Amino acid sequence: MRYLRTAGRVGIRRPRPTDEAEFTAAARRSRELHHPWVAPPDTPAAFAAYLAKARRRDTQSFLFCDLDSGAIAGYANIGGIIMGPLRGGFLGYAALLPYAGTGHASTGIGLVVAHALDTLGLHRLEANIQPGNEPSKRVARKLGFRLEGFSPDYLFVDGAWRDHERWAITAPTG
Repeated sequence: MRYLRTAGRVGIRRPRPTDEAEFTAAARRSRELHHPWVAPPDTPAAFAAYLAKARRRDTQSFLFCDLDSGAIAGYANIGGIIMGPLRGGFLGYAALLPYAGTGHASTGIGLVVAHALDTLGLHRLEANIQPGNEPSKRVARKLGFRLEGFSPDYLFVDGAWRDHERWAITAPTG
């Protein structure tokens, strides 16, 4: 398996069509863990749509995997990428069972952030997190994201407009 980056027990790579069965099974196992924060693609059609979106110019998608087994431990996406003077995008992420709480997510997301800032040349990543989603906020804090604000009714998630906190990180300057 070719990984874009590795650290410790984790590597990041691009999703591919052959990941469908493993990814959707892990997403179904993880439904309760993610509700109501996020709904990973858990059907073949939803996974196909995820891959189609991953091929867009303004999106970068990654799987973080356990290096020993190669199993998918979670995923991260950077959407809404704008280059030019902004050079930024919006980061979303989720761990998948049985890897939630094992450190795979924070390591994998950290690898994605480093790849985005170093290799992709982005300057800023913003993660919009619902206020009650403590695990995602812990990951953001651990990786050096800073809380920048609060947006009421920001994103339509799980059938309703949800408030979100805006967390961001920028590439070092100088």
